[in-house]
Amino acid sequence: MHLHWLDIITLLTYLFGITIMGIYLSRKNVSTEEYFVGGRSFNGWVIGLSLVGTSISSVTFVAYPGDAFKTAWLRFLPNLTLPICVIIAAYVFLPFFRRGKITSAYEYLEGRFGPSIRIYGSVAFIISQILRVSMILYLISLVIYEMTGFSPVMCIIIGGGFVAVYTIIGGINAVIWTDVVQTIVLIIGGIITLVIIVNKLPGGLGQIFSVAIEEHKFAFAEWTNGNVEPVSWALSLKNKTAAMMLIIGLTVWLNEYSANQNTIQRYCASKSVKEARKAMYVCAITSVPIWAFYMFLGTSLYVFFKVYPTIEATEMLTGVRKADQILPFFVVNYMPPGVTGLVIAAVLAAGMSSLDSSINAISTVTVVDIYRRHLVKGKSDKHYLKVAWISAAVAAVFMIAGAVLLAKSDSKTFQDTAIILGSLFGGGLLGLYMLGFFTNKGDARSVGFGIIFTLAFTAWIILSDKQMLPDALCSPFHLYYAGIGANFVMFVVGYIVGTILPGKKRDLKNLTVWQQTKLPLE
Repeated sequence: MHLHWLDIITLLTYLFGITIMGIYLSRKNVSTEEYFVGGRSFNGWVIGLSLVGTSISSVTFVAYPGDAFKTAWLRFLPNLTLPICVIIAAYVFLPFFRRGKITSAYEYLEGRFGPSIRIYGSVAFIISQILRVSMILYLISLVIYEMTGFSPVMCIIIGGGFVAVYTIIGGINAVIWTDVVQTIVLIIGGIITLVIIVNKLPGGLGQIFSVAIEEHKFAFAEWTNGNVEPVSWALSLKNKTAAMMLIIGLTVWLNEYSANQNTIQRYCASKSVKEARKAMYVCAITSVPIWAFYMFLGTSLYVFFKVYPTIEATEMLTGVRKADQILPFFVVNYMPPGVTGLVIAAVLAAGMSSLDSSINAISTVTVVDIYRRHLVKGKSDKHYLKVAWISAAVAAVFMIAGAVLLAKSDSKTFQDTAIILGSLFGGGLLGLYMLGFFTNKGDARSVGFGIIFTLAFTAWIILSDKQMLPDALCSPFHLYYAGIGANFVMFVVGYIVGTILPGKKRDLKNLTVWQQTKLPLE
């Protein structure tokens, strides 16, 4: 496809506008305090919308409509647990990160368990985020490639380059404010797409609902043997069920709000506890409807192509083509000039808002938890600010290199590798924080045992899934549930070993819920 000149202007205006915004905001970055947490001066609604942008990646814009188009709404189910997790985090987790001037989520781990555990948490986060941003940038490049015809590598360099420039220069101020803009662009792009679909359908919005209800497209179901089949609500570690999807949602979002630097950094950037909680509420209230909207967009595309069938859409339903291509296919073939450019900008916004947050968070953790804490102590703040820029640049290079590697190789194999490494290095952090928050047990020794058993458990599940073990030794768990089991193992092993090997008595004031004092809201 060759983009219309109106689309090119729209797209370039968006990209250069975001970059100029980041450069303009960089004037505030005279210290690491400003670069990492924006002087701790942000209002709740700003932080909340930036959290939405961070949570909603290219997966929302592409995979959700594709899944709803081909199957139903099962993928949406884990997101329903977000409000529950936000309430828990706002009143249980948040106080641990708002005391003093914490900048990193992993500073808590040192206070609770010791410096070596802080290093583990930091390194696990950095590795998992590099893998994550490489995958997101690669997914963005595929979508832009299908929409524009540019080569995937060029799409990677363009998207990654723009993100790198404004994130490295602008710091957290640029990340937060550009995320707000990108969240708005994402919403506008989706709404325009739905309006065009509704206007083209003979029966309009009512036709979408009537057809979808009749064919059970709103059900919590999956594609089985050519049909949409409702899933069981039973608990099962072998099969994908609705109950297990909810448990996965709880695990994912509790981890997001207790152990993820992308989120904890927003807590620290808020001007008060009250504003931080407001941000969390704004995120939950906004994110769930946006996810539902993009699922509904996929359902609407199903109805649209039922009325106006095409070979391509039929192949996406039958599995000849990937269903994730359905929204890009619609944008390319049914959008008017100018509007196509805006929707492509929305795709970029969905991914860029996740990429910039991760790059800045990686830089923060590298400087605060590793470089300044262990490698080079006692330097001036300007020295650490320069290292923060360099760290962000290095993270961006790894992101672009990882995405290019995906584009040049067998993406399925690389994606499997990314999932495996992400599970191995990211598994257990939620269990680790739960051990710290809710018990008085554990120190570096017991957590060390927990880490070893957690990595061994995850490796066992992965080797079993790859059929690399004898049948008698294979895990009964589905690879999908490796994260749940890893966190459980971390908590249980850490607690048991901490009970067997009690360490020296330590002052745990404000490090567990049992020794916590009241935190002022202002």
